[in-house]
Amino acid sequence: MLNYDIMDTMVRMAMESIRNAYTLNHNLAVGACVLSSDGTLYGGCTVDHSIPELSMTAEAVAMAKAISDGKREFDAIALIADIDGYYIPDDESCQFLAEFNVPEVVLADFDGNIEVAKIDEIMPYRQRRKKHRNNDSFLFETED
Repeated sequence: MLNYDIMDTMVRMAMESIRNAYTLNHNLAVGACVLSSDGTLYGGCTVDHSIPELSMTAEAVAMAKAISDGKREFDAIALIADIDGYYIPDDESCQFLAEFNVPEVVLADFDGNIEVAKIDEIMPYRQRRKKHRNNDSFLFETED
């Protein structure tokens, strides 16, 4: 369970990260901060690209930094965007967070409001990875 001090630190780091956002296409600057299970924090921001497939969400950038540093276990991620209300990650980002079992998402806004949600609560449907019997590919199936 996250305490207020940790959440506050994560939100502040996400707010600092948002300043570095590169918003070429969408003009939506998002900041993220992921908390690895050893207590290390990693910030990330939106990185747009002229080729949309090469763009990265703030949450993917923060996770990539942590993963490239050898982290594989996470406690939470904080997200903030310059919009009214909370920024909710899209399906692909939720799936990415679920792949690494990030259990909690700290949603913050610039008015100082904070809400914590479980990844399962914000995913439109839960997908799970299932190995195909004949090779290493995987299929996504909806859980009931």
